[in-house]
Amino acid sequence: MNIDFSKNTDGLIPAIIQDSETKNVLMLGYMNAEAYDMTIDTRKVTFYSRTKKRLWTKGEESGNFLHLIDVKNDCDNDTLLIQVKPEGPTCHKGTDSCWSTENKPNYGFISSLEQTIKQRKENADSEKSYVASLFKSGMNKIAQKVGEEAVEVVIEAKDNNDDLFLSESADLLFHYLILLQAKGFEIDDVVNVLKSRQK
Repeated sequence: MNIDFSKNTDGLIPAIIQDSETKNVLMLGYMNAEAYDMTIDTRKVTFYSRTKKRLWTKGEESGNFLHLIDVKNDCDNDTLLIQVKPEGPTCHKGTDSCWSTENKPNYGFISSLEQTIKQRKENADSEKSYVASLFKSGMNKIAQKVGEEAVEVVIEAKDNNDDLFLSESADLLFHYLILLQAKGFEIDDVVNVLKSRQK
């Protein structure tokens, strides 16, 4: 890998640390050539501390190591994206990241929709929404809606109207997310089951 450590007079380049699974950015550190070589050799991320003026392996005191999975160099060869498997919290303050964010998988819009459904569930008695009404109706009604939407998807799959098929698919996914919340689960729990089946 052609890494240009000479662009800065101190020989340091930024190293962005990203969880290899969740894709969340956990921290930013700096590496010189020696820190990079040690990271590759030990498979534990090592930085150059600008305050201590020495190499330091993340976790050398806390035990919260960052296990190296992959390294990518940017287009200018002077910034590293390092994918890791973190062992414990990353930040010295005990949080998952240095931005105090949880290192949980995020599925973009689906995760946002899950949060909305969760809020409707928690406030079902006061909310005047379709989702809240389903939670008030109970598990049988929610499960019934998932069954109805699944049948609609099967019916539309046999026709040639893509718009209707996608619309019914969206309805099925939406009601399935409601069912997961009603059972106390999230989409990530289902993803973990799928991962466990991967060969």
